[in-house]
Amino acid sequence: MTDSEQPSHVPVEAPDPVARPTLKTIARLAGLAVPTVSRALGDAPDIGEETKRRVKEIAQQIGYRPNRAGVRLRTGRTNVLSLVMSTEHDQMNHTARLITAVAGALRGTPYHMIITPYFPDEDPMVPIRYIVETGSADGLILNQTEPEDPRVTYMMAHDFPFVTHGRTNICDRHSYVDFDNYAFAADAVAALARRGRRRIVLLAPPLTQSYSQHMLAGATEAAARLGVTVTLLADADAQDDSPRIARALSAALLGPEPPDGMISPRVGATMTMISTAEGFGRKLGRDFDMVAKEAIPVLESFRPGIIIVHEDIDHAGQFAARALMHRIAHPTEPPMQSLATPDPIDPPEGGQTVKP
Repeated sequence: MTDSEQPSHVPVEAPDPVARPTLKTIARLAGLAVPTVSRALGDAPDIGEETKRRVKEIAQQIGYRPNRAGVRLRTGRTNVLSLVMSTEHDQMNHTARLITAVAGALRGTPYHMIITPYFPDEDPMVPIRYIVETGSADGLILNQTEPEDPRVTYMMAHDFPFVTHGRTNICDRHSYVDFDNYAFAADAVAALARRGRRRIVLLAPPLTQSYSQHMLAGATEAAARLGVTVTLLADADAQDDSPRIARALSAALLGPEPPDGMISPRVGATMTMISTAEGFGRKLGRDFDMVAKEAIPVLESFRPGIIIVHEDIDHAGQFAARALMHRIAHPTEPPMQSLATPDPIDPPEGGQTVKP
């Protein structure tokens, strides 16, 4: 640290209640040059940690907020990250948790988050093109990825920073965070087989999405290895509403070989499936067993005996935010990637909650 960087230990003066604090205000209070203050707020590596701490402390005390128009003029950046999400989601699943986790990871950084929604009947490329073409964000996080996702190839072609929640067929070349749904489904089938279940139904997400294909592959492999039958629940997927899922499961229960094991990746769908089976006089733990995934602890209170696997959405959101900031700051370094694997399911009688 040079002498010019030494922070002043003079108590911070009360800011003018009318004037908006600026870099000059912080520089005056800290006894530093304006360029040093600017670099300290930007976490420049040549600025000492004590200077950064002092500058940020003063900025927080006086309510300093960077002029985003000025930042963009100087750096070409907006300090905005966009979370691009479909408006179609499970209210009881991880959407709110993911948003909270991303926002929490951005605390204390120059970035803030915006949500860019798109509707189920809208081309998902529309919000991506808008952000890239207008430069309205420095990078984005997207989910519901597909193996051959046109959004990913478009952003890679434009060298635009992004992170996917889910993998693609070219995920070795980009940043992502994902949950190992292959392992989840394979372990779920094995857990049901250990309980003597032979006819297992899987409620899968839309098969166009990568994690659905991973789930189906894991369940199929385990079924072949263990000598049980796994079928997809016909005429419904995990993003459908409760009435459609209930109708689809009712048809399966009325069929010649009704399922005695069920796998669900969503909380709301799990509740619907169990309630539907109970409406046919089936009892959980006696006539059928259920393996379900959740992000927020809900199912234990709904019915004891559900075999529950927790997906850590807090980790996913925080990692996605860090990976995106890393991609923006260090575009030539290898992309950050994370694949969370659940612990193997080995439930005793009565069920068990397992955490990855």
